[in-house]
Amino acid sequence: MTLNFSAGPAALPKVALARAREDLVDFEGTGRSVIEQSHRGPAYERVQAQAIALLRELLAVPQGHEILLLGGSARGQFAMLAMNLLAPGASADYVVTGTWARAAYDEAVLVGRARIAADTREADGSYRRVPEPAELAPDGVLDRAAAYVHLCSNNTIYGTQWAAFPDTGGVPVIADMTSDLLSRAIDVSRFGMIYAAAQKNLGPAGVVAVILQKELIARARRDIPTVWRYATHAQHASLYYTPATFAVATMRHVLEHARAIGGVAAIEATNREKARRLYGALDARPELYRVPARPGSRSLMNVPFYLPTAEDDARFLAEATRRGMIGLAGHRSMGGVRASIYNWVSLDDVDALVDLIAGFGR
Repeated sequence: MTLNFSAGPAALPKVALARAREDLVDFEGTGRSVIEQSHRGPAYERVQAQAIALLRELLAVPQGHEILLLGGSARGQFAMLAMNLLAPGASADYVVTGTWARAAYDEAVLVGRARIAADTREADGSYRRVPEPAELAPDGVLDRAAAYVHLCSNNTIYGTQWAAFPDTGGVPVIADMTSDLLSRAIDVSRFGMIYAAAQKNLGPAGVVAVILQKELIARARRDIPTVWRYATHAQHASLYYTPATFAVATMRHVLEHARAIGGVAAIEATNREKARRLYGALDARPELYRVPARPGSRSLMNVPFYLPTAEDDARFLAEATRRGMIGLAGHRSMGGVRASIYNWVSLDDVDALVDLIAGFGR
């Protein structure tokens, strides 16, 4: 049996995959595959509406927030959010805690005025922590007049995560939650906008969940192409263009499974236990393993670590492969080892990795 620790596309629940397989042959008795359904037809429109309703229920999304299911990627949202929300003459603050947070800033400056309000990059070029909320006080580091403050809630490459989010003094917080949405409880009402590509915890690649305040939609720019306006997609129930129908249908199965096992509270409890066991095994052998993320910033989703030499890393990865574990190589920019323990990686899978960590080299 393969144990999938890939950073994404990531492991999905077997029950959801089984239902997706059925959808490919005969979707809910229609005699056609889900990928042959018209996105304007009642069979698929029901899927779209149910997926959005499940997201609202599981995440306790307030009625003042719209939920959109859009095509593309989180990278696409780096540009789209700035196109909509960064008006001429306004400025936005970006908190840079890793590669993707920096990439979001780089897109914003192509659209309008953006500034790096804080950057936790260290002298060696790495990112080992996120800021403490007190470091980002309004009228201090943050601009109280900013159009929004953008951050990335979990940094997949460096294995850091925001445990608590800053008080921005009323400035809307926009968060890229691609790698941790649905993994833990969050107060959606505190965010002006959340976006997440599906391929970590929500479903397969090809769809992006966008949750944003209706007030922000109302005041977004209208002098941009119609297809890039959040207002357009809100007015058309995320059906302005043909959606990634199979991806959304599979997401619905994942969300149904999430609800069936107890929702976000149950998922978070399991995720915290997985992280506790994995970090505990690594910390128990400091002579062999180094975890670069600082303890207060450690991610529940991505756990990078290093052995003493690159050769040791390679031997560890080879043994992991022999034991049926895949996806453990570190990001190409960082090397080392990285275990991504998203929602649908089981405790048993993590225990198998813990056994390897505990016994390797002995």
